Amino acid sequence: MPAPALIDRIDAALPQTQCTRCGYADCREYARAIADRGAAINQCPPGGAEGIARLAAITGQEVSALNPAHGAEGPRRVMFIDEAWCIGCTLCIDACPVDCIVGAPKAMHTVIESLCTGCELCLPACPVDCIRSEDATPGRSGWAAWSDEDANRARTRYAAHRARSGAAPSAPAQPPPDHKRAAIEAAIARARARNTA
Repeated sequence: MPAPALIDRIDAALPQTQCTRCGYADCREYARAIADRGAAINQCPPGGAEGIARLAAITGQEVSALNPAHGAEGPRRVMFIDEAWCIGCTLCIDACPVDCIVGAPKAMHTVIESLCTGCELCLPACPVDCIRSEDATPGRSGWAAWSDEDANRARTRYAAHRARSGAAPSAPAQPPPDHKRAAIEAAIARARARNTA
């Protein structure tokens, strides 16, 4: 079993977007898999080529191209909610790993852009597709689009989110309970009727 210090060093070299594209529940789990089981270091699209080089320097693994099975390096994304379509179901709030979405049940929601890591986990959670993803860093990708300060802030917010929610890092998102699903379906019907009138 590797020393916690090694996991800490690997975790610190990851961008902390908590996007799960690497195939692990969060950045810390990916760091643990690299340290414990020798997982490949080329599975983090947000970290990109520089991230792979950082991980290679720590682990001694060879630098290799980003594995396309996990996505492509690209600009950091930021989410926006179309408030006219938002039904206030709160599913996006539940899905956001860094608590950058604010709102209340049955009220419109909004994304605090400066805190959004671009993980896009809110997109599939939205039952009315009112969230869009936009390029936040034109012409910059990987660590050129993200700073160590951004990563540290995201790590802190993720830890606070987990502590507040009591969620295990590997717990998958659960479908809403039946009573909530019925309320969401009714809200969707009202939103469609409002927007087609």
